[in-house]
Amino acid sequence: MAPFPVPPSVTAILLDIEGTTTPITFVKDILFPYIQDNVEEYLQKHWREEECQEDVRQLRLQAENDSGLKGFVPIPSEHEAELQVIKGVVDNVHWQMSLDRKTTALKQLQGHMWRSAYASGKVKGEVYDDVVPALNKWKEAGLKLYIFSSGSVEAQKLLFGYSIEGDLLELFQGHFDTTVGSKVESESYRRIADRIGCPTDNILFLTDVIYEAEAAREAGVHVAVAVRPGNAALTDEEKSKFHLITSFDQLNLSTTQ
Repeated sequence: MAPFPVPPSVTAILLDIEGTTTPITFVKDILFPYIQDNVEEYLQKHWREEECQEDVRQLRLQAENDSGLKGFVPIPSEHEAELQVIKGVVDNVHWQMSLDRKTTALKQLQGHMWRSAYASGKVKGEVYDDVVPALNKWKEAGLKLYIFSSGSVEAQKLLFGYSIEGDLLELFQGHFDTTVGSKVESESYRRIADRIGCPTDNILFLTDVIYEAEAAREAGVHVAVAVRPGNAALTDEEKSKFHLITSFDQLNLSTTQ
């Protein structure tokens, strides 16, 4: 694919994570299986800590709301035996994950487990080989770098703070998650531009998702779509709408400075 000349107006680059900086398989094959395989051990180890108990309380509240769903897995009350409660939490977490649910309670527990896994070295955040050299190049060129991902800001910082390339957090000026709005809504990108303190025309967004690309462009943001191994295939029509890149090396900054 041809190099992408970055528009001269661009002063900030906004990056998606999955399929853009990081293989989609990292989440699917590493992060989620880690939760499934280690949730029981994690609960047993941290059971008497307030943070863990709060996670369980939130999961129990979610379970109560889910009681009418098919296949519902209840969580015993706090008055039941510890092992029984832990088993209920484990079964409930497995059930939610089997349905690919994104409940706040589940994400909260997952976030705490991943934090522990990263800190202990059991998990390291994956990035494509071309990512770190490009980030360093862009920062040296005076561009400001930001992340916008559906994963929480905490999860983003864990991935880049404990990456296979070391701590990359110093390369970024800020992080945004869906608390700023959906990634497929143009208003989210306007809010980000406002928080960054620049017009949308000063931002280049890199993503692998066409719906996100369309929302960003509607907001006046420049866009390039990442085509990486394992990403969803694009139709010919979708390919014709945006500039495509297979590597960050293809971003030509010569016209920006």
